[in-house]
Amino acid sequence: MKLIERPVYTGRIIPFINKQIIKVLTGQRRVGKSYVLLQLMDHIRSTDPAANIVYINMELDEFVPIKTHADLSAYLKDKFPSDKNNYFFIDEVQEVAAFERTLRSLLAKNVCDIYCTGSNANMLSGELATHLAGRYVAFHIHSLGYREFITFHQLDNTLDSVLKYLRYGGMPFLPNIGLQEDLPFEYLRNVYSTILLKDVVARENIRNVSFLENLVVYLANNTGSLFSANNISKYLKSQRVDMSPQLTINYLRSLSNSYFIHKVARAEINGLKIFEIGEKYYFEDVGLRNAIVGFNQRADIHKLLENAVYLHLIQQDFSVFVGKMEDKEIDFIGIKNATKLYVQVCLTLDNDGTAAQREFGNLLKIEDNYPKYIVTLNDISTGISREGIIHVNLIDFLTADQS
Repeated sequence: MKLIERPVYTGRIIPFINKQIIKVLTGQRRVGKSYVLLQLMDHIRSTDPAANIVYINMELDEFVPIKTHADLSAYLKDKFPSDKNNYFFIDEVQEVAAFERTLRSLLAKNVCDIYCTGSNANMLSGELATHLAGRYVAFHIHSLGYREFITFHQLDNTLDSVLKYLRYGGMPFLPNIGLQEDLPFEYLRNVYSTILLKDVVARENIRNVSFLENLVVYLANNTGSLFSANNISKYLKSQRVDMSPQLTINYLRSLSNSYFIHKVARAEINGLKIFEIGEKYYFEDVGLRNAIVGFNQRADIHKLLENAVYLHLIQQDFSVFVGKMEDKEIDFIGIKNATKLYVQVCLTLDNDGTAAQREFGNLLKIEDNYPKYIVTLNDISTGISREGIIHVNLIDFLTADQS
């Protein structure tokens, strides 16, 4: 099977090959972590044909008997000869109880170079952080960005292609299904069910699955809206679902732990004070969001534009916040290393209209000299538009590297 390269991720990981530190690939189920592992294995074989590579995929039946760290250690016994360069890859490692004990032992013995993937954030904050602090490096793998989307689907970079991306999203398996009619949504609904049952309900011991499903629908209908657990609880009560704000917070955390949704906190632009209430939520994949509540381009386009811009920023390793400046809001603040950028998102921009005054006005109030963007769907990119603010078409923004 031909693997389509994802150099945005392999390029980050390859420098750590043969370094005595565990490489951990995290991300939502079905975003392609396994294929990044396979690409890393291909790279190792190309540079070291005699390498001994041991690969375990915990989703395959042959590895079902491996349930605990003791089972894993027993399986690996004698798998790493001393006269070879040894590499150990394990997919969905969180399926092995207390897996961190085996990884810690292998690392201490320095018998192999270790790579693993996982689909739950608790793996980083719990098992690994507790037992392997300082001995692993994490790489977050995302669904396809727009540039990857047109490569995988062999599409031209056009408005029609970006609309397909906003409709079907970037799950890497979709090219095997095609983008005809509702076929992709049948697949995406199955992916959603798997994530909900395996990575949320089972992993987090969720008891009220009906409430969880109602909560996901609410999130999908309110993508990019400011809201609190109290507001969600009030809405659910109006639907005759009576759940406490604390339980709502717990379920939101569980959905975030599976990387299915992303919580984006609000931050004060001057000083970056983080607010504990009034966050926004975006989906890891817009296609999954559309599979849950349907795709209505006219009604949902702004939500999808914001979600796509957010995904583009995090795929480039930005930490992202919603900006707050007195009573003004900036859609996104992106921070990476010593740099920062600001982004406003809207459907179209009439340079003399109310929308232009609002979007430009909010950005003009920011006094620093970091890049500021207004991203629109229906306008041709105009470059530097006003006092250094860059007005750019969505297609150009999603195909550029922001720095």
